[in-house]
Amino acid sequence: MMPHPATPHRDPTPWQIAELPGSSDRAAAEAFCRDVAAGHYENFTVATQLVPPRLRQHLANVYAFARWSDDLADEAESPQAAANALAVWRGELDACFAGRPGHPIFVALAETVRSTGLTIEPFVDLLDAFTEDSRFDASGVGPRYQTRSDLGDYCRRSADPVGRIVLALEGCRAADPVAMSDAICTGLQLVNFWQDVRRDRLAGRVYLPREDMDRHGVEESMLDEPRAVPEVVSLLRDEVEWARECFTRGEPLVGLAPVSLRPAIRMFLGGGRAVADAIERAGFDTLAFRPTIGRTRKLLLAGRAWLGVQFQTLVGQR
Repeated sequence: MMPHPATPHRDPTPWQIAELPGSSDRAAAEAFCRDVAAGHYENFTVATQLVPPRLRQHLANVYAFARWSDDLADEAESPQAAANALAVWRGELDACFAGRPGHPIFVALAETVRSTGLTIEPFVDLLDAFTEDSRFDASGVGPRYQTRSDLGDYCRRSADPVGRIVLALEGCRAADPVAMSDAICTGLQLVNFWQDVRRDRLAGRVYLPREDMDRHGVEESMLDEPRAVPEVVSLLRDEVEWARECFTRGEPLVGLAPVSLRPAIRMFLGGGRAVADAIERAGFDTLAFRPTIGRTRKLLLAGRAWLGVQFQTLVGQR
C-alpha cells in the first residue's frame, strides 16, 4: 500500500540495502541474501550467532525471501499494485520449487530447498497473509478481524510459517514441536501488533480483534487519541496477557527442539517476553510511546540463551 503521510519511517527495502546480482551465480545470490538479512534486522544478526555456521546461509535465504515478500506488499504504490507484485512473486516461488529459480533470492533459496527438503507450503502461507493485507488495504477497513480466532488464523499464515521453516531446516516436523513453535511465533506476532498499535493505525491497519474492542468498550476513534484512554489500556493489558499465554504454551520447545536451534529459540522467547514487559512498564499505552528493548538487552538475552542451553546439555550428560 502507499505509505500514509504520517506513518513513521520504515526500514529500508532489500533493494535499497544491496544491489541485485546481475547474473544467476549462486555465490552472488547468497551474498545478496546475507546483505539483506544483516542490513535489515538486528535480532537476526544476533540469532544467527547462536546457530551452527552450516545453518546461517539457509536462514539468510529464508529471511531475504520473507523480507522481500513483505516489502512487495507494504511498499507498493497501491493495494492493487501490491497484489499484482505478490502474484508475480508467487509464480517465481513455484518456479523455484520446480527447479527453475530466476530471481537471485530464489537462486539462493533453491539450494536451501535442495539440501534440506523444505516444502513450499509455509512459503505459500506467508504470501497468502501478505496478499490478505493488500485486500484489506484496498477495502479500507479498520479493525480487520472479528475474533481472536480470526486473528490467530492470520498469525498462522503470517508468523508461524517462519518457525516451521526453521525447524524443518533441521528435519524437525513432529506435531508437538511444531505446535509449540506456532505458539511462540504467534506470541511474537501479537506483541509486535500491541507494540505497534499507533504505527498500524497511522497506516490504516487495526489488528485488535473487534470482539475484544467491544468487550472493553473501545471505539475505533479512541485509537486516534495522543494517549491511551482507560478503555484502551484495559484492552491492551488483556491482549498482552494473551501473548504471554502463547509464550507459556511454546516454552517447552526449548527442551524439545534440535539442540542446534535451542539457543535461538530461547532468545526469541525471552525477547518476546521482554517486549511484553516493556509494554506493561509503559502502562499499556502504545499510542503515546512505542516500547522497545535495546541492543544491550538483546545481547544479554542471547548470552543467557546460550548459557542456558549449555547448562541443560551438561546436566543431561551427567
